[in-house]
Amino acid sequence: MDGKLHVYRRENSRYWQCSTYLGRRNHRMTTRETNLSLAKDFAINWYMERYAEERRRRLGLPLYEAMDEDRLPDDLKDRRKKAKSTGPTFREAAIAFMKEAELITAGERNPHYMSQKETHLRVHLLPFFGDKALVDITAGLIQDYRAHRATPREDEAGRVLKKASRSTLHQEIVTLRQVLKTANRKGWIAALPDMSAPYKKSGKIVHRAWFSPEDYKRLYEASRERAAKPKKERWRTASENLHDYILFMVNTGLRPDEALRLEYRDVAIVTDEATGERILEIEVRGKRGVGYCKSMPGAVMPFRRLQKRSGGEPTDRLFPTFQRELFNTLLEELDLREDREGQRRTAYSLRHTYICLRLMEGADIYQVAKNCRTSVEMIENFYASHIKNTLDASAINVRKKKAPRTAKARGARQKKGTKSSLEKDA
Repeated sequence: MDGKLHVYRRENSRYWQCSTYLGRRNHRMTTRETNLSLAKDFAINWYMERYAEERRRRLGLPLYEAMDEDRLPDDLKDRRKKAKSTGPTFREAAIAFMKEAELITAGERNPHYMSQKETHLRVHLLPFFGDKALVDITAGLIQDYRAHRATPREDEAGRVLKKASRSTLHQEIVTLRQVLKTANRKGWIAALPDMSAPYKKSGKIVHRAWFSPEDYKRLYEASRERAAKPKKERWRTASENLHDYILFMVNTGLRPDEALRLEYRDVAIVTDEATGERILEIEVRGKRGVGYCKSMPGAVMPFRRLQKRSGGEPTDRLFPTFQRELFNTLLEELDLREDREGQRRTAYSLRHTYICLRLMEGADIYQVAKNCRTSVEMIENFYASHIKNTLDASAINVRKKKAPRTAKARGARQKKGTKSSLEKDA
């Protein structure tokens, strides 16, 4: 090219650049190639395009840059497109993650956990990221995914899909991060992109939906009445089970999934040594593995009724199913479906109610956290922050004692008072 075309590489870049001087100005372009031979081929083609553009400008013909893509010559269309990145794709990383995770987490994770990961990938992540090269998955593309999931849209059948909730989107981002970590361990990417949510320094901490003592009383009285007088006789057992479920959950603080796994051999009626009351000792199997729980005395009678009603074989489950429809119907009839902040109440709200009632009664927060198999931080953030009983007025309304007056200070005060009275008389 007689020195008219230059190929070079900057110190802080792995790509070769090309430049030329045409039409009284410099033109520069990245080849997006790390191989010098490929970079030279790209540079020659690029120079010829720039030369042709300059020639058309001199002749007064329309420039290729200003032309629509459908009017471009066929030999320029492909050349002007952005070079497609090569290397492993997101789909390959997702397949590797699922194979690796299923083997490593066997017996340590709930099967539902891996099923949820597979659903996140199949339904949402793969349709969006799909066959994109891993090197093309940037912080900007991840933010585009957030915007995509936060926008209501229609599926192929014309059904309107509601936007993802904050917690659902968080779970999907966690799955995305796990896939990218798998790719990083295999050496497919050098580092993970920034996946933090922009425009949001810290999330607003809100308390979980629960039943206040007044609302809880209305709920269990209504469920007791429904159990005694069901609308249809064939619903009697379901109504009685729901009533005992509500009492059992609010007196134990179990998670709904933990309660559904509970078998009669996991529960024992014992006498508490400290209080002398009859309580339940429960061996809990849930998302935290195997743990233990000591109930309130109010859980004993519901347990005995459940045992008597079902026969109570050791391997039988206390709650084979959760009467969700009946529970929601009861809440709607009592106008308790949502709390005053608009949060929907679910079976989890019974666990939240247990924690809040324990804190209101002055229970030690550390012991409550151990009994509920959670952390003190979680309880402080989502439960204790809105319980007025956790505030000690005597510790808050402290007043600093005034220092006793000395004889010198009293004398100065009296002298000042005398001078003031004389000035007043004058």
